[in-house]
Amino acid sequence: METNTTIPASNANRLFYGSCFALITTAFSFSIRAGILPQLGEELSLNAEQLGFINSMWFLGFPISMIIGGLIYHKVGGKAIMQFAFFAHAIGIIMTIYSGSYVGLLISTLLIGLGNGCTEAACNPMIADAYQGNKMSKMMNRFHMWFPGGIVVGSLISKFMTDAGLGWETQIWAILIPTLIYGYLFLGQSWPKAKVEEGATLTGNLKAMFSPLFLFMMVCMALTAATEFVPQQWTSVILAKSGAQPMLILALVTGIMAVARYFGGEMVAKFDQTGVLLGSAVLATIGIYLFSTQTGSMAYVAAIFFALGVAYFWPNMIGFIADKIPKSGALGMSIIGAVGMFSTSIFQPITGRWIDNDLAAVAERGLTGDELTLVAGQETMKTLTIFPAILIVLFIILYFWVKNRKTDDMTKATTAAH
Repeated sequence: METNTTIPASNANRLFYGSCFALITTAFSFSIRAGILPQLGEELSLNAEQLGFINSMWFLGFPISMIIGGLIYHKVGGKAIMQFAFFAHAIGIIMTIYSGSYVGLLISTLLIGLGNGCTEAACNPMIADAYQGNKMSKMMNRFHMWFPGGIVVGSLISKFMTDAGLGWETQIWAILIPTLIYGYLFLGQSWPKAKVEEGATLTGNLKAMFSPLFLFMMVCMALTAATEFVPQQWTSVILAKSGAQPMLILALVTGIMAVARYFGGEMVAKFDQTGVLLGSAVLATIGIYLFSTQTGSMAYVAAIFFALGVAYFWPNMIGFIADKIPKSGALGMSIIGAVGMFSTSIFQPITGRWIDNDLAAVAERGLTGDELTLVAGQETMKTLTIFPAILIVLFIILYFWVKNRKTDDMTKATTAAH
């Protein structure tokens, strides 16, 4: 029996579908918000740095609720956490539409971020508890496919609505649709009993997390997350005058990411996480550099390189911690994910400031109109190339670090055998 015997299969499947729509809500809040940034800035007279702070609230709320939710999951249960997620999503969406102010948008976006983090905190262990063996692995992978998949759908919805002349408020209403669906699917359902957590103790977790390798990976995670999320959030602003459709680029990137992650297991089996991460950094550097130099149809080529580069960052950073630093346990994986989100939150307003500064610098050179926007955007993209470029160096170090550690472990095993 592959389904947990504590709940019927139909109940487990309904919870799973609810989880998928909750993750689609997260994806919609990511992609649609990226698409409406120019409209928000224009209608509310917000500069790029202020838009960056609004973006940062999404990435700030996510890790806060993810860590808290993960810590209290076995005490309060996933059902209570998802009830809070629904409340945070619904209030955050409605408040975004009716706030009409900078401070209101900061608060509403933080609420949406908190709902997104609760989704991760509740749904991952729920799927692990509801299904057994190979069925659990399959359902977990299918669940995580919906983040990039939902971004593709959300990006297309945003583009079609914008082309149809619909305002940003209407686009935000669209995020409420999957929210109401997952609320209905979770309503009245009993959640599976939590499995007893095995493995390292909290003391063992903390000891492993203060190891040089884990601390090194925290630095890498900060940069991989910034490389993946920052350019995607600013495509509509930076590439608006490049001759390419920013939301189509976002849809192309996330579509490729979804397909690439489907085959992620085969890539890791062939190259190990270290090889995959190093190759990803090289491709991401090429992609972002092309964004900073190319226009028109070549922007889509840049998007392909970028997508293939960032697709494997997040899952393989988490997988590396689970595989190479197993004593850090589930807490280690939660912390490494939170570091990625906190990092992205910090870099959002910084990127906005870079855009503002580049606009001012390029304007001093006498450029105006579309040419001003294009050149300034490309200058900002050139600056963002620093993130994956540093990662190339760090992942080369990591490659030899892990290789030497394997050699040392084999030597110790051979010595012990004799």
